[in-house]
Amino acid sequence: MNDARGALPSTLLRVDLNRGTIVEDEIPAALAVQALGGNGLGVQMLWDEVPPSLDPLDSDSLLVLAAGALTGTSWPCAARLEAIGKSPLTGIYGDSNCGGFFGPELRFSGVDAIAVSGRASEPVMLWIEDGRSWLEPAAHLWGLDTVETEASIRAQKGDPHVKVACVGPAAEQGVLFGSIQCSPGRSLARSGLGTLMASKRLKAIAVRGKRRIDVADPDGFARLSAAMHKRIRGNAAFPAVSKYGTPGIVELMDTIGRFPTHNFRTGSFEASEAISGAALRERFWVKDTGCFACPVRCDKVYRVTGGDFDGVTTSSFEYETLTALGSGVGVGDLGAVLAANDRCDRLGLDTISTGRVISFAVELFELGILHSNDTGGMQLRWGDSHMVLALIEQIASRRGLGELLALGVRRAAAELGPGAADFAMEVKGLEIPGQDGRAQQSMGLAHITSSRGADHLKAFPTLDEAGDAEGVRRRYGDAYLPEMADPQATLHKPLLVKDGEDFGAVVDSVGVCKSGGTFVMAELYWAEIAAGLTLACGEEYDEATLRRLGERIVNLMRAYNALHGVDRRDDRLPRRFHEEPASSGGAHGHVAHAEEMLNEYYDLRGWDRSRGWPTSETLRRLDLADVAERLEGLGHG
Repeated sequence: MNDARGALPSTLLRVDLNRGTIVEDEIPAALAVQALGGNGLGVQMLWDEVPPSLDPLDSDSLLVLAAGALTGTSWPCAARLEAIGKSPLTGIYGDSNCGGFFGPELRFSGVDAIAVSGRASEPVMLWIEDGRSWLEPAAHLWGLDTVETEASIRAQKGDPHVKVACVGPAAEQGVLFGSIQCSPGRSLARSGLGTLMASKRLKAIAVRGKRRIDVADPDGFARLSAAMHKRIRGNAAFPAVSKYGTPGIVELMDTIGRFPTHNFRTGSFEASEAISGAALRERFWVKDTGCFACPVRCDKVYRVTGGDFDGVTTSSFEYETLTALGSGVGVGDLGAVLAANDRCDRLGLDTISTGRVISFAVELFELGILHSNDTGGMQLRWGDSHMVLALIEQIASRRGLGELLALGVRRAAAELGPGAADFAMEVKGLEIPGQDGRAQQSMGLAHITSSRGADHLKAFPTLDEAGDAEGVRRRYGDAYLPEMADPQATLHKPLLVKDGEDFGAVVDSVGVCKSGGTFVMAELYWAEIAAGLTLACGEEYDEATLRRLGERIVNLMRAYNALHGVDRRDDRLPRRFHEEPASSGGAHGHVAHAEEMLNEYYDLRGWDRSRGWPTSETLRRLDLADVAERLEGLGHG
């Protein structure tokens, strides 16, 4: 191995925990050019190696951690890492994405991706350092929380710069939405892939690397990267996003009725101002921080002062957590929400799923579907922060009511029987994040078409959140106005969602951040990403090529889910969204029309309307002939 690394992903570390072996494998050049890393590589590996008959937690199930072609370079926001696997929570395609420094450090160590199979007889840790890797005993780490685990590994290695990806007690106990926590304080949270990692008795992956990533055209890439950093800083939204991070959108979301409250009963929260980005900044802000190569520095460190949660310090605190563990459960105590975020991170829990299972339980208790004998005598009430924290502990340890809630809302509802499913806010088994399809029609469609289940970041439609007519004009032209900028219009929204999904698949594969989506979509769109990849990798990428690669990745994800029986019947929102009109904000009186847009969406994708599967013609056009043949074998052509 040379000290310099090429930008295009080339090295895959295969870890077989059954045998205790590690093999360095080469990613075929043709696959690297087409997959780009990240999700593109991960979904291809799932398709090839994890059949639908395999249980997600079977020892042969695969966990992939993959950086992207731009991860670790000077390209703005190029810090992302993807985890990909068959989701223990949903039983279908699963992935999760995080920033920070672990992804770049992995590439600096000489590794672009890791594929873990098997199950160790005792807990182990994978150590990777500058081209060398080995497994070490980790029984002494089992049971520690994620902060303790990272500190112990760094002390053991005598190096404070070691980057760690580890699971916490929740995943060890088999909570189906366990996360992988990555240095520093970032979360691979969605889809329960921490639970997959823990099922293999792999407690942690620790990485240290000092190698550089070589790009094909160093001078040209440096100039373009610098220009892109400058463009991002010059964007009109930059000051606010940099100052407040994603919590800065609370006020807008509450105004338009898209701030989920009380298990999505409404989209506005009476205490929204108390848990807003401005309140966070004024009361508890300590310092700004950010991911590798990020000019935005939207992450913050917060410390609670005073009250019941005095001294709690946490970071990577996002809008999603403010809805899931704040408005969603009726908690307007900002210190309590920060404390809940801290406990979830330490225990290794997805804050979105955690908040949604708790709000599900509170509503069922209020309706008399859950009773005191189900809760061990605990009274479940909106706004009770101590109840929320107590349930977080019960979920992580699978004690009391936590044994049921650790299954996620879909499976918990099935356990409870008739009547409960109507209050389970999920799509394809994944709890719905902090958006409401009644307030923004494109987001409702994005939730039901997402490959991993309810999701806002796969398509990431933002142009109609607050009527961004200029953004529509710049990206699509005047012909799509005014409807595409209207949050309640359905015209043109299937195009908005499809385009966003294709672009998002590329972004998640090359390793660029979408959290600062205003900048990625406005300043680093198709042409810019294509130019950056060309200069970094030495392969010719243009907008048309990238669009096709994004479409290919999305279709492969859908085809993988089709193997598991996912079809049009699964592309649906809970009854609440299309039968109960929104009662607040700009969404007042509206319902979601997501399913009414499916035919147009399927037509744009080249999927058949009856099942929502990619047609053979579409798959062959995308060089997925083997995929087409396999689906044809299931009686679909």
